[in-house]
Amino acid sequence: MSRSPLLRRDYALIWSAGLVSDTGDWLLMIALPLFAFAATGSALGASTVFLAELIPMLLAGTFLGVLVDRWDPRRTMIVTALLQGIALLPLLAAGPDRMGIVYAVAAVQACLGAVMNPARQSMVPRLLRPDELGRGNALLAISDNLARLVGSPLGGLAFALSGLPGVVIVDAVSFALTALLVAFTRPLAPRVPEPGEESAPAVERRLLREWVEGIATILRNRDLLTITVIAVIGSVAQGVFLVLFIVYVTENLHAGDTEVGILRGVQAIGGVLGGLLTGVLVRRIAPRPLIGVGYLIFGALSLLTWNLAPVTTAVWVYAGLFIAMGLPSVATETGEITLVQTITPRAALGRVFAAVRTLSGAAQGVGLLLAGLIASSAGTVHVLDAQASLYLLCGVLALVFLGGGARAGRDAVPEPAASGSTPS
Repeated sequence: MSRSPLLRRDYALIWSAGLVSDTGDWLLMIALPLFAFAATGSALGASTVFLAELIPMLLAGTFLGVLVDRWDPRRTMIVTALLQGIALLPLLAAGPDRMGIVYAVAAVQACLGAVMNPARQSMVPRLLRPDELGRGNALLAISDNLARLVGSPLGGLAFALSGLPGVVIVDAVSFALTALLVAFTRPLAPRVPEPGEESAPAVERRLLREWVEGIATILRNRDLLTITVIAVIGSVAQGVFLVLFIVYVTENLHAGDTEVGILRGVQAIGGVLGGLLTGVLVRRIAPRPLIGVGYLIFGALSLLTWNLAPVTTAVWVYAGLFIAMGLPSVATETGEITLVQTITPRAALGRVFAAVRTLSGAAQGVGLLLAGLIASSAGTVHVLDAQASLYLLCGVLALVFLGGGARAGRDAVPEPAASGSTPS
């Protein structure tokens, strides 16, 4: 039996750096919306933080990924981590009358994160043998969930105890430690450009053309079109959740910032359990019922959660519900990806996934904006009930309009991707 990739010094350092960096990301992801909500007193203030993170990613995320392919990933991770720490410092001057600083920092951090993650992923194949890549990538997935479990409660706790300055200090230390861990790895051999390799602008133009071709492929296939509609509806619901979750916990459960972080993080436990369970179910159940039933269960659990406050506000009850939600969340995502992989020709897979991912990101932005605008007038619980109903609608659409199962396409191959529509 081969040894764990974590026993390889450089991979272990990169894995640890990723864990620390992602934990820092979750610190900020929890603290900034909490600060915006407290400073503005409205859901719109919190939604603007999420929009500030999302819009730059939609506009520049792909181009940044192209640039990362041309840079030394080790040096890129070190410089990016240091820049992330420096970019936090303006938050020390943020306040209710200087919210522009918060939104600007959120946007900058989102762009830097779009550089850090691809750089880390591109380092892994250069540190492990081909037969170790599967285990290496699985360990990265575990790192992502651990970062959420640690970073979410820590972000809420740090904000509750010392406000935004305390979060800035802890987060800046995390990014400095990330840079230090990567600096201890051995330098990589220079990458030799491949013959005929395109420039970054040329790649960007090609990606735009292929995105349009991906939309055309989706429109020609009923199942792909249904999956895309489900992804868009689910992403609108996810955008609403991101904003109103904070409002619900603080106002309806009368809980504090620490509880916000805990409840946001514990769903990762359900995600891990859901991954183990789905790995068994996916071999026995076709994607259509996996998607449809998964969304129905998630929607039902959401409705129960949003309407339970008159009965109990005990945080441990809601922690259990959020853990439970992690299971159907993973099931729906796995079913969606599997179905797309099996009905899409290999040559079009990347285009289709890119198109769905972009549409989902735009839809999430719509959900963020809607939640911020209508929550105060319509009522938090009413809007969240509508959000849960969107998940129920996704389940019905999957069961009614998707084909009877995964029709294995002759050219289909597994390719990791995510639509972004599944709740988290």
